[in-house]
Amino acid sequence: MSMPGMQGGAARSVAHQLFAAHLVSGRMAPGEEVGLRVDQTLTQDATGTLVMQELEALGLDRVRTEVSVQYVDHNILQADERNAEDHIFLRSACRRFGLWYSKPGNGVSHPTHMQRFGIPGKTLAGSDSHTCAAGSLGMLAVGVGGLEVALAMTGQPLHLRMPHIWGVRLTGELPPWVSAKDVILEMLRRHGVKGAVDRVLEYYGPGLAGLSAMDRHVIANMGAELGATATVFPADDAVRAFLRMEGREEDFTEITAEPGAHYDLDEEIDLSTLEPLIARPSSPGNVVPVREAAGEPVSQVVVGSSANPGLRDFAVTAAMVHGRQTADGVSFDVNPTSREILQDLTRMGATFNLITAGARLHQSGCLGCIGMGQAPAVGHNSLRTFPRNFPGRSGTEEDAVWLCSPETAAASALTGVITDPRDWAAQARMSPPDLRLPERAAINTAALEPPPPPDIATGVSLERGPNISALPELDPLPDTLEGPVLLKADDNVSTDEISPAGAKALPFRSNIPKLAEFSFTRLDPDYPRRAAEAGGAHFVVGGDNYGQGSSREHAAIAPRYLGLRAVLSKSFARIHWQNLANYGVLALEFDDPGDWERIAVGDQLRLAGLHASLAPDAEPTLRVRNATQGEDYAVHHRLSPRQRQTVLAGGVIPALAEDVRR
Repeated sequence: MSMPGMQGGAARSVAHQLFAAHLVSGRMAPGEEVGLRVDQTLTQDATGTLVMQELEALGLDRVRTEVSVQYVDHNILQADERNAEDHIFLRSACRRFGLWYSKPGNGVSHPTHMQRFGIPGKTLAGSDSHTCAAGSLGMLAVGVGGLEVALAMTGQPLHLRMPHIWGVRLTGELPPWVSAKDVILEMLRRHGVKGAVDRVLEYYGPGLAGLSAMDRHVIANMGAELGATATVFPADDAVRAFLRMEGREEDFTEITAEPGAHYDLDEEIDLSTLEPLIARPSSPGNVVPVREAAGEPVSQVVVGSSANPGLRDFAVTAAMVHGRQTADGVSFDVNPTSREILQDLTRMGATFNLITAGARLHQSGCLGCIGMGQAPAVGHNSLRTFPRNFPGRSGTEEDAVWLCSPETAAASALTGVITDPRDWAAQARMSPPDLRLPERAAINTAALEPPPPPDIATGVSLERGPNISALPELDPLPDTLEGPVLLKADDNVSTDEISPAGAKALPFRSNIPKLAEFSFTRLDPDYPRRAAEAGGAHFVVGGDNYGQGSSREHAAIAPRYLGLRAVLSKSFARIHWQNLANYGVLALEFDDPGDWERIAVGDQLRLAGLHASLAPDAEPTLRVRNATQGEDYAVHHRLSPRQRQTVLAGGVIPALAEDVRR
């Protein structure tokens, strides 16, 4: 059925229904800016501290969403006092502004939010690029920069360019030893890491019948690796069963595509034809059949993360290793994705099977997925059920990280080499395990702290440790920008390479002046020093799909703190492009991508007449003067009239703070 209260007309997909039900401004025409009402927000600790500082700067008294949740899941190792201080700050901010607080060890944000708060038909804006995982429940869930989430908490709409809706029809059934991870890896094999930019993926068709809600989570989560704005699934019997298991069946609303629904693009996957797949180092788009990589030695296998978070994913791993020992020389790591899943695994006896087989059982959290611990050795392969394997993201600069399903991970942990689980099963004479999962989850809300009532919240003070800085001042954009090109990047540079995560940099996520010292150091260790010496505005030149990956707005604000005011690139990834605008950095694209070749590090560039060029009715074209080469380049921007004013003001906070206070 359609969503309640919606008007008739042309048959609509699930995505079109969700957009229409939350539309507050704009037209639902691909490429046009729309404003959406936000029902829920999600923040995590690697981005949340900055969000809380932004709420303070915006003068918010109490969040205006239906529910907002702050998770502590990324930086939970507490190697020194800084992590603990940030957690105390986050809890105090939750109490002050009216958010739920999920304690360290309670679980990774995405599966935990799905278990406790996800509701079909709702919108979710999250300061984590994998927020799109909640589309598995029939939600419109979008990963954005932290400032966008802060604005949503103040009651502001979420602004997006209306994407194309890409219908992916699933038919058939998955063969034995093939699972949901292989479905999304097949999409990445076909389309690469920018194949779904400015698109929403909507999966439908008879093949859905064999995919549970958590299977769909696996597929929706890694839509971010395709560059998608969001991924949506219908809210059907599989979603009802999941919510029943979580004791929340009353939250279920059926939402399915209307008969004859139209999609802007079409795709079909016959699930019965799929085989185990694996993404080679160092891109999620570098996908090959597992048998093509078979025999490569393995020294680390990690199961868990938001990309394979379901009880089924751990249970199938436990069944495969039951009564066996992992290979000598292999570190077999298991990261339960929520406290609930760890309890259920223990109830089933699966935890005992994992530990007996040699597993190292870690706390519930992101850990190695964000480079916080579990860094592999140089020159040794690490197989992970994670969503990303960008260079250096693991915490090891010269890493070799592969992405695969739990079945492939377990088979390889047992053999010590990359192994197709079908070949392992044939040799081990093992049939696909008959998993008997609990009908009712081990619901435990002890580590979820609700917000206090408003009369108590107003008396709460934010508890700041010495590592939490104030937000930097954001000055307006001058009419003329002049400065050197301090860095030139190739295609597919990720935000991990712009502002690294990992154990060295991530503890400074609340301290922008200190975090800025890590900016671009994976590409050029000398960049922060040269930016400081430049003393004024400077430029960065990027390749295609610049800023892919994580939603962390630190990749915009930290270089801005060092003087970055404009990026010239062949194209931008969606979230980073929006983050640049939010912090007053001008994102420009070459009319002729070949001009990228003509600019060198050290060239002096000049952009003049910016105030007139960014007027609401001005053409989106500019000319860049390269004084060093004696050349001009035609460039353009994709800023809406609203975003033009934001960039001219120096960013969203200086542009809107006064309005929010009113």
